[in-house]
Amino acid sequence: MSHIKYNSAIPYNDLPLLPPQAEIENTVILKKTITASRALSELKGAITNLPNPTLFIDTINLQEAQASSAIENIVTTQDELFKASIADRKNDNPATKEVIHYKDALWYGVDQINKRPILTTNLFVALMQIIKENKSNIRNTPGTQLKNPATDAIVYTPPEGENVIREKLKNLEDFIHADDNIDPLVKMAIIHYQFEAIHPFFDGNGRTGRIVLLLYLKMTGLMDLPALYLSNYIIQYKDKYYTNLRKVTEEGNWQDWIMYMLDMVEQTSLKGRNQIAEIEELMNEMGKKIQEQLPKVYSKDLMEELFRLPYTKRNQLEKAGLGNLKTVGNYLKELESHGFLKSEQVGKEKLYLNFKLLEVLKVK
Repeated sequence: MSHIKYNSAIPYNDLPLLPPQAEIENTVILKKTITASRALSELKGAITNLPNPTLFIDTINLQEAQASSAIENIVTTQDELFKASIADRKNDNPATKEVIHYKDALWYGVDQINKRPILTTNLFVALMQIIKENKSNIRNTPGTQLKNPATDAIVYTPPEGENVIREKLKNLEDFIHADDNIDPLVKMAIIHYQFEAIHPFFDGNGRTGRIVLLLYLKMTGLMDLPALYLSNYIIQYKDKYYTNLRKVTEEGNWQDWIMYMLDMVEQTSLKGRNQIAEIEELMNEMGKKIQEQLPKVYSKDLMEELFRLPYTKRNQLEKAGLGNLKTVGNYLKELESHGFLKSEQVGKEKLYLNFKLLEVLKVK
């Protein structure tokens, strides 16, 4: 297909099938895959070496959920989100609800990949339905167009017709599972472009596509847990993200897109590794102080609970087997009176904030 003839106002039913016909693994790209793979591997190692590898996963996933939703202008604060994830009261903020649905969809996907390591159209649909909390399916009516919010100009018109969309998705599935020699990180970049270009749903495409990224990394063994906070990088370099997507569509320029995605993996991995090191250091430091000042309260298990999420409450500690409600309630009060935690009334319950952990998490 000649890219000169591309017209953003016409449904892109000519979206080329995968694999791309262009050269996608030149020297520049392959050099970048080495540094990106190394950074990802170091992050994977840092998580594996934690005393409890799942320890910071909830926090990372909530941050990813928040940032991924923010790309779609669904805005809630990290603080509000951390509170909502632990408080019992009904959450009435629609933005916070959508972000929590994203986290639920991610964990649903991880669970499915654990059972059967394949990425399918049915799984994509299930993820979108959890995110959007509805039963919609593949787009089956015309009229979807992506516009520039500032100028209202049409930027892209995705393929149209349910059969066309399903054929493109089937080709994407075949490419994902093909036994080829393409570097998995390069392949990840191609998969992400193609999913976004097919744009299979009426809504929720971006968030579903970003979950698919994390599931692909898990499926290929590049990550054991979905512990990569990718969406923050996209927010930081949002213009480049959309410009590079368009360059593939309009010019067949894969290199800039793949380099952008590789840099995202590398920078996010390095940042994630540093943040984990910082949290570990804080946990050890605080653990020592609590052990010195409150030896009867201190335990390794308690420290893990206090660092699982920034907020905790009596029920959480009781569920973790740290004592009955009265005992753990006394622990929390003592920790607050010694300046380790701050309490906050949310509805009918009292939440306790590990404010130093929240500070580390807020560092951009």
